[in-house]
Amino acid sequence: MIRALLKMGAERFAQRYNYDTAYMSHIVDTSTAAGLRLSTLPLYSQFRGPKQARDVWAGAMLGSTQEGDCGPCVQLVVDMALESNVPAKLIALCLEGNAGGAGDVGLGYRFAQAAIADTPDLAELRDRIEERFGATALIAASFAASSGRIFPVLKRGLGHGQTCQSVQIDSTTIRVRHQT
Repeated sequence: MIRALLKMGAERFAQRYNYDTAYMSHIVDTSTAAGLRLSTLPLYSQFRGPKQARDVWAGAMLGSTQEGDCGPCVQLVVDMALESNVPAKLIALCLEGNAGGAGDVGLGYRFAQAAIADTPDLAELRDRIEERFGATALIAASFAASSGRIFPVLKRGLGHGQTCQSVQIDSTTIRVRHQT
């Protein structure tokens, strides 16, 4: 019964986002216990904090996911951000390598990249987020910065990773710059 519910949830997710969930089905078919644990990851990764910091969270999730993947997972994050009314132009600027010109989306994006690489500007970016949006927004951005990489790494580990691809934002195709 639990296995069937998990697979039904994965199928609904696949249809909603036009996303390949074969790796999810593989996990559920192999271990219901592992499938249950996988199903709880969004409780962590989708904590978005205060509404006014939505763009920061989306940028952090995008920056983290792009660091781990340059294909289907990035497209999924883009689609979810657009669904949350994050401005398409700001998402595109980040993907094209101009996060500095992408407002709050760029702030979150740069924060995630700095947290991952532990760069000298991390403290300044952290302070900016907390001063402008509060401690809860910083927590949400930190959750996003740490969790965006989970699914690309998991998929590669299971042999379901895919090569780089372009990302669609509305009717525009953007060639994603893979982070190295």
